[in-house]
Amino acid sequence: MAMRNPRVSLPITLTSGLVAITIALTVGWQILVTREFQAFAEGFTAVHWMLVILGSFFFVLIITVAILQAAWLVSEIRTNQRQRNFIDAVTHELHTPLASLRLYLDTLRGQELDEVRRREFLDIMTEDLERLQRTIDQILQAARTEVRRSGREAVDLGALLRDCVGEARGRHGLEQDSVRLDVPPQAWVRGDIEQLRVAFRNLIENAIRYAGPKIDVDVRVRPLTGRKIEVEVADQGPGIPPNALTRIFQRFQRVSHDTVRATRGLGLGLYIVRNVVRAHGGSVRAESEGEGTGSRFIVTLPRAL
Repeated sequence: MAMRNPRVSLPITLTSGLVAITIALTVGWQILVTREFQAFAEGFTAVHWMLVILGSFFFVLIITVAILQAAWLVSEIRTNQRQRNFIDAVTHELHTPLASLRLYLDTLRGQELDEVRRREFLDIMTEDLERLQRTIDQILQAARTEVRRSGREAVDLGALLRDCVGEARGRHGLEQDSVRLDVPPQAWVRGDIEQLRVAFRNLIENAIRYAGPKIDVDVRVRPLTGRKIEVEVADQGPGIPPNALTRIFQRFQRVSHDTVRATRGLGLGLYIVRNVVRAHGGSVRAESEGEGTGSRFIVTLPRAL
């Protein structure tokens, strides 16, 4: 027998109970009105006033519950839509490289190829395997950042960001001027270096992937106060609509823009960033003047004292 989903059954049960109470009160009121018309003509009795008060209370309660249920339904619909989008994205991200790998393996098995062609096929297969690994890693990172609470140590933010920027340049074959880094001396924070590496790697990777034809990314670190330090990752890409500046940090969320839709992704990168930063006692926000104006992602973290 199928189990009922408590997230669905509870609101339905509550609403049904309140409707039943409303019907009972309405019927009781009508009976009293019919039987005691003279009493109503002369004035309300204590019983009548009690029914009026109870009826008003339950009427307000029903309206409130109806509003809350409507909000809940909208939230559930949006969640289900995001989950469907996530499943579609994961299916695509897993199926496409697997299909490519099968095709090239069948070709290598069935045909005699010269060394140049074999190396070309092996390079493509390696890229497909790396794409699969990145997809799996991102899903696992999202799960880990929801539950992991590890120890804290002093982290050299400058060294960490230099590693992330250098890794991104190498992965995408970029010149040094394409991704610029500006870090003052003694930029230290306290945290988990591996989690912070994941967060900043995601921010820099996003800036590069969505930068458009000309990649122009700036990573800047500056002291905000004596106890806070700020990291800004800015690009000149398609920008973010104002109504999406907060929403993009939720799971499975992607901006509805042609450049974004053309880029593969699961909508988990910024969700991972938000979880990591919050776990370190910091905050992250997105800024953009709108589509076509670029974006800035600003992370604020406590300094290591």
